[in-house]
Amino acid sequence: MKKSTVAALVLSGFLFSGEALFAQNGAAQTAQPVADRDRAASIDEEIAMLRSDLRSTRKQVVAANMKLTEAEAEKFWPIYDQYVKELVDINNAKYALIKEYLQNTNMTDEQADSLSKRWVEVDASVVQLRLKYIPIFRKSLSAKGTAMFFQLDRRVQMMIDLQLASSIPLIQP
Repeated sequence: MKKSTVAALVLSGFLFSGEALFAQNGAAQTAQPVADRDRAASIDEEIAMLRSDLRSTRKQVVAANMKLTEAEAEKFWPIYDQYVKELVDINNAKYALIKEYLQNTNMTDEQADSLSKRWVEVDASVVQLRLKYIPIFRKSLSAKGTAMFFQLDRRVQMMIDLQLASSIPLIQP
């Protein structure tokens, strides 16, 4: 229990300190005009840094909470790495949506509709990936171990999504 509390605090602390990334970027954009190319590069850098740190933190949380035997760990971690690789591919679309949103200060109704639909499609892709990996993880873990992994995975993802959502200004009508 102590390990999971520490891991959750580490993740929470990292996530909520990361809030400044998008907030500062938004403030800088409002305070002074920046060339579109420079703004896009800045957003790309911020997102890349955030994503790299999130992947590392996510793995630390999983490692701190999963009670793997040596045999389980030998099978689990390569599957986990492949899962995360596929998750990163899906999340590329999510972060492209965030970038698109941050770059569009005057969004049209059509752009807003498209953004909403594509965001839901990304979420659906993550669900499909999890469904695909349940039997794959099940080959290396017990049913309860697999369930625990997906509980951790969802909790971490919900914290990340909360952080992202709170860092991005709402679309104004």
